Formats: sequence, C-alpha cells, structure tokens
Amino acid sequence: MKFGKSICVLNVGGTRYAFTREVIRDFPLRRVSRLHACATEKEVLELCDDYDRDRNEFFFDRHAQAFVFIMLYVRSGKLRFVPGVCELSFYTEMLYWGLESVHLDSCCQKRLDDRMSEIGVDTLSELDVGVSGDESQSCGSPVPRLTGRAKWLDVMRKTFEEPNSSVFAQLLASVSVIFVLVSMIMMCASTLPDWDTAKRNTVEEHRTVEAVCIGWFTAECIVRFLVAKSKWDFIRRPLNIIDVISITPYYVTMALAQAGVPGAGLGVAGVVLRVLRMMRVFWLMKLARHFLGLQTLGLTLTRCYREMVMLMVFVFVAMAIYSALAQLLEYGLDLGTQNPDYASIPAAAWWVIISMTTVGYGDVYPVTVGGRVLGGMCVVSGIVLLALPITFIYHSFVQCYHELKLRSARYTRSLSVEMLQRA
Repeated sequence: MKFGKSICVLNVGGTRYAFTREVIRDFPLRRVSRLHACATEKEVLELCDDYDRDRNEFFFDRHAQAFVFIMLYVRSGKLRFVPGVCELSFYTEMLYWGLESVHLDSCCQKRLDDRMSEIGVDTLSELDVGVSGDESQSCGSPVPRLTGRAKWLDVMRKTFEEPNSSVFAQLLASVSVIFVLVSMIMMCASTLPDWDTAKRNTVEEHRTVEAVCIGWFTAECIVRFLVAKSKWDFIRRPLNIIDVISITPYYVTMALAQAGVPGAGLGVAGVVLRVLRMMRVFWLMKLARHFLGLQTLGLTLTRCYREMVMLMVFVFVAMAIYSALAQLLEYGLDLGTQNPDYASIPAAAWWVIISMTTVGYGDVYPVTVGGRVLGGMCVVSGIVLLALPITFIYHSFVQCYHELKLRSARYTRSLSVEMLQRA
C-alpha cells in the first residue's frame, strides 16, 4: 500500500475495525489482504465500496453481524453460522470475504448442505455473491497461494486422498480399484480345491501378480504417509491400519522364505500370518473412497451409532428373557417332553435370535405348547423391536446420501471448471 496512513480502518456495515499495515498484509481474509498490494485508489475501490483517504478508512456495505462471526474465525479458527441468519445469506458473506464451506465447523457444514439440497443447488453464482468473475478468482482463497514444495505436497495429497480433485486423481483411483479387485479375486480363488494344482503349474505367474498388487498397495501407502499433513492422524485411521496389517504378512513370509524357514513350519506363527493375510478382504473398504454408496453407509453408521446401540440393547434384552423362558418351557420343567435343543440358555439364545430376526432356519424349534406360544410372541416382538430404530436410521441414510451427493456435485463442478480453464 503506497498511500494513506499506517493505521487502516475497516468499516463493515457501520462497525469499524482498526489494523496496522502489517496486519492487513497478512490478514487471513483474502479480500482484506489484497488491499495492501493496491497502488491507487482505483484498485482499492475494486475491493471495497468506498474509501476515505483522509482517515484511511475502507467502507464495505456488508452484513455487520456476519462479519463479527467471521472475525471470530480469524481469531479462533472456528467458523459457525450467525443465529437467526439464513445459512445461504451467511454463506454469501463467506464467499465475499474469501471463505469456503470447508472452513465451517462440521455441524454447520451439514446445515448448509441440507439447505442447499432443499433448494436444489450445489453452489452459489457470482451474481449472488456480489463479485465479478476476475474478483472471485482472486478472492476465492482465504490464504496466500502455496508455492514450491508446499504446493507440490498439497497437489499430491489431493491426488491420493480426493479421487474427484482432478483427472489424474480419477485415473489413479481407477487403477487402485482394479488392483483391489484383482487382489480379491486372487484371494477368493486361492480357497478353491483346484487352486493348488493350478498354482503349481503357473507358480511364476501367480507370484508376479501377487507381487505387483502388493507393490502397488505398498507404494500407495508410503506416498500417502509421506504427503499426509499429520503423520499421527494418518497412522490412527482404521483404513490405514488395515493397509499395514494386510501388507506386512507378505513381506514377513518373503523374509522367512529367504531365510529358509517354510511357512508350514511356523506353527502358531504360521496360523497368525495366514489370518493376517486374510485381512486383505478389508481392502474392499478402500472402495469407499470411490463409491458414493459405501460412503453413505459409513457416514450413516457413524451418525447413527446411538440408534445402533439402542437396537443392540433391545435385541440382547429380549434375547435374554426369551432364551431363559424357552429353556424353562422346553427342558427345565421336566414334564416328560424334554427338548435337548434347549438344554441350556445359550443354546436357546440361538433359537431366539433367528426367530426375532424372522430367519427361521428350522434346525431348532419348540415342541411343547408353551414353547410354541412363546415362539409366536418372540417373532412378533422381534419385528416390533427391530422396526423401532429403523425409521431413524433410514432418515439419516437419506440425509447422508443427499449431503454426499451435493458434495460430489461440487467436486464435479470444480473439476469441470479446471478442465475448461486448461483448455
């Protein structure tokens, strides 16, 4: 800034804020920080509504209360909606100052997604925000652009963690899905009776395929670890733990083979290795990064854990009551018609659970009149108990689906804009 005083005053909707030039230069809101680079009043008026040279005061005809909450974000790093203000109106203010929906707390992000889903839009236009096309491009980021190594790490992180962030990320995700499917097919085929014979005939081909799959997963895991913002958070993620557990047995087996120790001679250790190798089936959970349905399922289970716990409590309480009564009526009263299938309460619990879930295998069934009456009550009460929390889970599933679908539409839109700009 080559004009004005050393103290700059921001007047937002009648509320005045005073800052030094140094603070303005490093201000987290991009629109404000760009004032420091302005050389003329004409450039200043492109960013604000009016300017008083004598008092070095910049006027912004924006929502004063919304800017108070935005300033709280600048100070504390937490951004929430203003009580009593429309979510879309506050989002418009956020975009004007250079913030995005990702800066909102998770609860407010959910409210914004629900609101935008209700009106059937995935983003606000530049006209709604009140900025021009060039201005929106320059004010779209709340922080200075990354350069050098930091920019490269950010690109790599998005490429591996966000499949919809770019065309190359989508291609990389497709290759990862192919390797997951090939690995799953190989694992399932290895349990077939004729697999050992086929493996002996084409042992080199099978080793090559397995080595390529493990090599890909290893390289992907290492790269994602190196570019992760927080290494500790990366290690704590369940999917990353499954990756490490699934990959490690292959290298342990190869090291033992090189040392001349056969897998069959490991005893308990060999059994443990085989169990860990079967953990590769959980690689299918990696597909959740690429498929909206699995993401919806995971998000629903996360948000509905209380309802799931409540459902389990209902089932276990009913199972304890009915299994005790069934054991008493079928075996415990000793009326000359003892049913050996109900000799214990745990044995009767198996019949209760398959009856409450209306599966009814038919391997265990009551023979006394009292047992059959109890069985009817067990089936009816099972239907009612299972139906009670299902409504909450269903509505949460629909809500999560629309929320993730809206986010996916935003990613697709940003990707399309990026491709058009490159073209």
